Amino acid sequence: EIAHEMFALADGMTMSAKKDAIVNIGGLLCVNDETLFQHIKNELILREGFPTYGGLAGRDLDAMAVGLYEGLDEAYLAYRLGQTAYLAASLNEAGIATIQPAGGHGVYINAGTILPHIPNGEFPAQALAVELYREGGIRGVEIGSVMFAYPDPDTGIWHYPKLELLRLAIPRRTYTQSHMDYIVDSFAKIKGRCASIRGYKFTYAPELLRHFTARFEPL
Repeated sequence: EIAHEMFALADGMTMSAKKDAIVNIGGLLCVNDETLFQHIKNELILREGFPTYGGLAGRDLDAMAVGLYEGLDEAYLAYRLGQTAYLAASLNEAGIATIQPAGGHGVYINAGTILPHIPNGEFPAQALAVELYREGGIRGVEIGSVMFAYPDPDTGIWHYPKLELLRLAIPRRTYTQSHMDYIVDSFAKIKGRCASIRGYKFTYAPELLRHFTARFEPL
């Protein structure tokens, strides 16, 4: 009822089903304008597949249908939100700054405060991501200058985002509290040697969406 009331207020919505619908692939695009819907449906047929499946396999549609219901279960939501909140609170207690409140599917670490000696142009969040993988085999994603920095088209001067973040997206129904504690322990070890961590530079960076395929080397 809560979800229905919320979505009824919108003209449209998009959703990645990989998160709240607890499925490995797919998503939703919804609108409440019939003319726009018909136009989108025609584009869908041309580019993705017939409206009854939208380019997805039947097994994935079945899983999404179940996941949409399970993702609204209050017991599941309490577990899901509680796990990310626990990780964020534990990191904060260990002196690792996170964005508060914690997200529904992940935790965002403020890499700029952990590695203040690394300038934006040397990608502190990317450096932290590499160090976390080296220390604990934990894979996160940079959400900072690698993703958002851009050069001024007239002056060539680079503009950097205000925050350098490392996102830890927590897979649903996979890890226990002991895994969260392991993440915190790995960060604590990194914090003890953060002054020795160096930045990175591009060895390859495509013009668009470089955060997906760029390559780096340490400075």
